[in-house]
Amino acid sequence: QVQLVESGGGLVQAGGSLTLSCTASGSPFSIEEMGWYRQTPGKERESVAQLTSGGRSNYADSVKGRFTISRDNAKNTAYLQMNSLKPEDTGVYYCNVVGYSVRYSRDFDSWGQGTQVTVSS
Repeated sequence: QVQLVESGGGLVQAGGSLTLSCTASGSPFSIEEMGWYRQTPGKERESVAQLTSGGRSNYADSVKGRFTISRDNAKNTAYLQMNSLKPEDTGVYYCNVVGYSVRYSRDFDSWGQGTQVTVSS
């Protein structure tokens, strides 16, 4: 199947920046959409940003103007540039990739292991 490896989380002060990355690897596949979600204790996982293969992006209202999602198609890697971070951005960030597995001739929906982002006030 398709495996995802995330990196880039950490501790940052409010107003600071972080960049998350997510690289997909595995059997031959094509990617339809890459996205980021986050989860905080006691809350459901929420959508942060998505980017389709056609270049259409979508952002949660709470991050618009501060976060930017991008892709390097050659590297099968998605990035989430997070600027002007706020304490409420704290959480575990998960990468999600939706696509088609050539090897198994079926769609896939894979999740990364999550990376912690902590924003101190």
